[in-house]
Amino acid sequence: MACAGWLVLLGVFVGPVRAQAAATPVVELRETFPPGPEIRVPPNATVYLRIGYSAPAPVHIWARPYFHGRPAEAGSSPSLQYSGDGETLGFFFLFKPGQVDEVRVTAGDGRPGSTPEIARWPLVVAVEAGAPAPGAPPAWVASLRAQEHARADQLRAQAAQVPPSAGSIAWFSGFMLLMLGLAAAGIGWPLWALWRWRGGWRWLAAVPAAAVAFVLLRIVLDTARDPTSHNLWPFEVVMVAGASLLAMLSLALVRRLREARPQ
Repeated sequence: MACAGWLVLLGVFVGPVRAQAAATPVVELRETFPPGPEIRVPPNATVYLRIGYSAPAPVHIWARPYFHGRPAEAGSSPSLQYSGDGETLGFFFLFKPGQVDEVRVTAGDGRPGSTPEIARWPLVVAVEAGAPAPGAPPAWVASLRAQEHARADQLRAQAAQVPPSAGSIAWFSGFMLLMLGLAAAGIGWPLWALWRWRGGWRWLAAVPAAAVAFVLLRIVLDTARDPTSHNLWPFEVVMVAGASLLAMLSLALVRRLREARPQ
């Protein structure tokens, strides 16, 4: 009986480990441009990676440059969702002179706890100000770039066909109501203070009221001349209203403390 119990426990722990190992994608670096293993390029020149993958389950794959065990100061390629067997295009570029000695590959959903490292590839890249610019990329770069664009369009089309859940609709509606409430409070509170407060407090409340009025008037006048000049005007209103609300909260707190102080 004891032996059977140990076998059951072993199955409980070993089963998920084997399932996770089976779901981990396998990747390989098939080619680079400029060709490696030692590459010399100027700053902002792109180094392309031809990456083969075999992904049992849908997963995101990132390839990022490192130097001496630390991430290099570089821009790198984003990741779409991949599954099955295929190739993807990775790339990176250093903004200023520096070095790369390896590329590390992670796979998962982007969260720290569920995006482990799955591969390391030695790759020496020296980024120098006087280095010659690489020539025209080979055909596989253009082919994989077009493939990535087509995959991105496909994923967007699939996402557009999925109806939003009740939870996401409720969250979005609640968020929009909160933003409208904050905007209304940031605009209305200074006006109320101008009507009710007296003395210097009224003049202080006039400052956020004037800021809100200036932004709103500018939006109205600019859009009257050019309807495309403030395409993000709701964000401008929310920002100035938020700043006004913070200012009024500070004024109200100081005013309350001054009034509560014994004479």
